[in-house]
Amino acid sequence: MTDPFAPVPGAVVDDAGLQHVGSPLVEQRRLAAGAAIAPRRDRAVIAVPGADRLTWLDSLSSQALARLQPGVSTELLILDPQGHVEHGASVLDDGETTWLIADRADVDGLFGWLRKMRFRLRVDPRIADDEYAVIGGTAAALERISPATPSGMPLVWRDPWPSVSPGGYAYAPVEPHPGADRDWAEAIVTRDEEQRIADAAVAGDLELAGLAAVDALRVAAWRPRWTADVDERALPHELDWLRTAVHLDKGCYRGQETIAKVHNLGHPPRRLVALQLDGSDSVLPEHGAAVRIGDDAVGIVTSAALHYEEGPIALAIVRRTTPVDAPLTVDTADGSVAAAQEVVVPPDAGATANVPRITRLSRRAAAQ
Repeated sequence: MTDPFAPVPGAVVDDAGLQHVGSPLVEQRRLAAGAAIAPRRDRAVIAVPGADRLTWLDSLSSQALARLQPGVSTELLILDPQGHVEHGASVLDDGETTWLIADRADVDGLFGWLRKMRFRLRVDPRIADDEYAVIGGTAAALERISPATPSGMPLVWRDPWPSVSPGGYAYAPVEPHPGADRDWAEAIVTRDEEQRIADAAVAGDLELAGLAAVDALRVAAWRPRWTADVDERALPHELDWLRTAVHLDKGCYRGQETIAKVHNLGHPPRRLVALQLDGSDSVLPEHGAAVRIGDDAVGIVTSAALHYEEGPIALAIVRRTTPVDAPLTVDTADGSVAAAQEVVVPPDAGATANVPRITRLSRRAAAQ
């Protein structure tokens, strides 16, 4: 598929989509301020129409969806029987169809699994890539474009992260959370509207930001993502993903037993950390780069970015028992660099059966 944003002056485009339009750091600032929008060719849409769609998705996923109201944004995970993350998607229902926005690398696998699980239910999922594209930005920035309205309701998903959704649970001990002021939404638009947006950007009437800027803001907010932070061993607990993607009090679904056992009685074997990286701003660790204490590898980098305020930062998965005050280093192409650890998931996360539960609210949620 030809990328309609390739003709935009300064555009750097690869197979994943528009990476930047000249200055990723400036684009981050403009994107966070609501002055730019970001084409998300790295995301794709699955449409799920049918009378049984919500109860069906509820029975398959980690999220409580049976009573999801039109216009309410949430997200789901599909787990294997051992509770490991297999697929993930953002969720929005318009009263007639449930819309799933998934990372493009995951969409075929997610769709194939959904198709196999239909049985005799009244659902008919389809990949809607030929019909729709995804555009990201702040909620105010997306008011400059025209989301699709197949049932009369604009298809705009608002990221609930890092607020604690109903039935969710927060592990990160930091308050306020680094993502507390995060304002992120994704609009599903027709392919004609996508082309109109591209034409406006070429003419200089609309400002764009690339995927490099999008990902840097995500990393700074400690926001997990399927493409970057999930491997075959990943449990939602390890990524603090119980906040927004898991309902701990809903009915039975595949992987639920592990979710409950780890949360109530045990501890996740690994944990997410945020890293502030020393060294040259121009050298970032690759995905999968080793995180070390001395010569001992204790984890791997899952995401890394150069942030417009924080400088070089990363997310990493480390052993649960990695000391929170341990001096860490990270492998890069230019040698190891020092990394200051910020605790996202603490070593004692889980084992909450006898711990009083305190709901944590982001500043934005508390203000509403």
